[in-house]
Amino acid sequence: MRAAIETALEAHGLAMTALSGLATGEIKRDEGAIFLAGRDLALPVIVVSDGALQAAASGTISRSELSQAHTGTPSVSEAAALAVAGKGARLLGPRIVLGPVTCAIALGGGAE
Repeated sequence: MRAAIETALEAHGLAMTALSGLATGEIKRDEGAIFLAGRDLALPVIVVSDGALQAAASGTISRSELSQAHTGTPSVSEAAALAVAGKGARLLGPRIVLGPVTCAIALGGGAE
């Protein structure tokens, strides 16, 4: 998990300090790795409801048929990042895939 986060940050030229939290969908609530990463990085982990993921789905870039079938959104990582970043949020790019882990970074509507 941490390697995927570091890879995504590096891809966008960001330092770890740029993160304000980690987000995931309800479907991943029982996956301990994201909560362990949150503890290790001293970041809150926000579990986003399926409804909030679906509301943010129109802003996603990537598309996974498996994600769409199970959550109603084409990318859980991208939709979760957008949902937590708030109104006017935007993705810095498509999700980063590292093995079984995906990671997406979104900026809030007021961020530049």
